[in-house]
Amino acid sequence: MAELSFFIGKGGVGKTTVSSAYAVREAVRNPRKKYLLLSTDPAHSLGDIFKLKLGDKPQHVRLPKAANLFAWQINAEKQFRDFLKPYREDLIDLIESGTIFSRGEIEPLLETTLPGMAEMSALIAIDELLESNKYDDIVVDTAPIGHTLRMFELPQHFARFLEFLDIAGSRDRWLQQRFGGAHNAASEPFLTRWQKMATSVTSALSAERSQLFMVTSPEEFSLNEAVRSADALASSVPDLKISAIVLNRAVLGKSSCPVCAARGKMTTAAKKFVARDFRRLPLFVGEDLGGPVLGASALAKFGDHLFGGKKAIATAAPASKFPATEVTPWPRLSAPLVFTMGKGGVGKTTVSAALGFKQRVTNPKKSVTVCSTDPAPSLDDVFQQNVSSRPAAVLGDKKFQAMEIDSVAEFRRWAAAMQEKINAAFSTQSGGIHVDMSFDRQIFSSLLNIVPPGVDEIFAIFKILDLLPSADKSGESASMVIIDMAPTGHALELLRMPERMLMWSRLLLKSLAPHRTLPLAQDVAVEIASLGQQVRELAKILQDPKRSCAMAVMLAEPMPDQETARLLASLNNLQVSVQAVFANRIVMNAGERCPRCTRARQWQAATLAGLKKRFRGKSAPIYLLPNLAGEIAGTKALRQFTDDLWQLA
Repeated sequence: MAELSFFIGKGGVGKTTVSSAYAVREAVRNPRKKYLLLSTDPAHSLGDIFKLKLGDKPQHVRLPKAANLFAWQINAEKQFRDFLKPYREDLIDLIESGTIFSRGEIEPLLETTLPGMAEMSALIAIDELLESNKYDDIVVDTAPIGHTLRMFELPQHFARFLEFLDIAGSRDRWLQQRFGGAHNAASEPFLTRWQKMATSVTSALSAERSQLFMVTSPEEFSLNEAVRSADALASSVPDLKISAIVLNRAVLGKSSCPVCAARGKMTTAAKKFVARDFRRLPLFVGEDLGGPVLGASALAKFGDHLFGGKKAIATAAPASKFPATEVTPWPRLSAPLVFTMGKGGVGKTTVSAALGFKQRVTNPKKSVTVCSTDPAPSLDDVFQQNVSSRPAAVLGDKKFQAMEIDSVAEFRRWAAAMQEKINAAFSTQSGGIHVDMSFDRQIFSSLLNIVPPGVDEIFAIFKILDLLPSADKSGESASMVIIDMAPTGHALELLRMPERMLMWSRLLLKSLAPHRTLPLAQDVAVEIASLGQQVRELAKILQDPKRSCAMAVMLAEPMPDQETARLLASLNNLQVSVQAVFANRIVMNAGERCPRCTRARQWQAATLAGLKKRFRGKSAPIYLLPNLAGEIAGTKALRQFTDDLWQLA
């Protein structure tokens, strides 16, 4: 049976680089073994780091020495459809025969209602790989930690989906059970197969069969998130244990450069933090030399440095001239609802806070609320105070508020309220009618339990929409909401949600249709219909540039640059207006005595030149944000961060 190695952590700490370096090193050291490097992040970048075009199947990676390494970026939609294909007709027949749902309603249900298709597809792939015995070791480059924790919890959610399928096709068996007959929990062969899969994956996700590398960086934000993630992991998946800590992007040694000196002190403090909060766990430290690690050869060297203790070797930087820039005012936000989007770790939270801070300074009459829908939020770190699910003033400003929405909790509260109402409605009946209605109650309850991908986040958006007031007499909104989104892949899933959500709400309504005469059932139906109306309103807002817009945040490095290009193309397809692109942590002035900053600036120059060329003739301006010595947290740091802004000329 293959061994599993998961690399987990906050977005932007370098999980793809670290996991790839680990896989390359292990494959080179053990040429008789067959390794697979698997990406479960919807916003894949394995192909970018190996400079390969990866397809829908594992592809061999040519390494410096004889080795057996394959790489695979899971296409979640294709993986799920391939998995479902052999069972599709049996599944539709089963549900159609036992419920009031028609084939036309069931088919889209099967396409969209598994909780987190990206995460589900990852587990399906892992199960199939373990069963095939094709690989000796599987190294998993995961999505940012909030969604990875959901992946680890998915076997439980999948069991709920199986329960719905079993209930939906078992009216006769259910009635027999209620009147004393035997009940087989999985009468259909494919349900038995799927239950076996859930059990197999649950068994694989254990300390005995899987090792977890927690990847972090020296920033306090990242370290705090690592601790919160470890606590969440211990609570939700107690059988999984963290095996080691990777402190990536560390600055080692003394430096006369103020930025590097500050990061060096940060690294020293981070080592002490890890020793205190992750006691007895092995620590691997990866040095940041100012440039990306790209290609198999560079990854092999970085793997030897990180896991073998060898000296870090910097890759040559391109000889590019830094493009012309000009100092410019911070943009006046064009819509009352702003989505801040980008790859994990590029500084979305910092930019969201800075945008809100600057709007309050330049327009003190307008109130601003910064909200996070990220499952692993960090607004409390940037504002240096506790931020909860209720709007609260930050930085001593009553008109500047922040909130971190627990989207899963928001949905569960709504679902619990619906469940309570429907239980009250159905429990008033008696006799044979009561039995029949109780079955429909179970169908309704099961639908509430199998949540469409992203439905929890969309409930968070509904809560945020409540914060948006109507326009004042001038036609301009008196307040503004800035949403710090989850990393790219899952943020895009949210923006694609309205259509899926409408389909799901229609199924909920139809499950109540036979009991439309019951007053409480009518109340529930009205609530669900209202939900559908909110979804339609959100869809209109997303495509109206006067009401909403997106801000793309990136780092001027090859991998974030390529992911940003894919993000912008997706937003264009979704007809979401992009007001600006922010390139964060730019080395505006690199001293000649600092090799690291000079190398970083050269890489940034090459990336920005390509970005400028790609955006020629486009309306969205490209802004540059400076790389400051310390972390951006609190009033003083935000003021310094927003003092100057540059724009590509």
